[in-house]
Amino acid sequence: MKTLSVATHAREEMVDVTDRVRAAVAEVGVQAGICLVYSPHTTCAVTVNEGWDPDVQADAVRHLRSLVPRDAGYASDSHIKTIAVGPSVLLPIDGGQVRLGRWQAVFLCEFDGPRQRELWVQVR
Repeated sequence: MKTLSVATHAREEMVDVTDRVRAAVAEVGVQAGICLVYSPHTTCAVTVNEGWDPDVQADAVRHLRSLVPRDAGYASDSHIKTIAVGPSVLLPIDGGQVRLGRWQAVFLCEFDGPRQRELWVQVR
């Protein structure tokens, strides 16, 4: 298992970790299989979504903020946002590379930053 250290810089943000996940997979050398990207944090999630247009990430964060506003009396809005997005993604590996759609990217979703986070990458 490979551990990626990821610094976040805002309370809520999506950090593109695609290149780092690709590098972790290349390092292992598996030609065909799967890659699990997992967040061991309860206020930080992982997702795959649009990676080309940064407005998409801003929209996603804004939408989650509107669904679970910080000042609406929740004891921890960040935990609920993490439950909604989920702690992991499972990605196919083919030809020694992570296979993503043309515009897709892998994101760490921060909901209680800024912090130093870890992502665990398991390749089989």
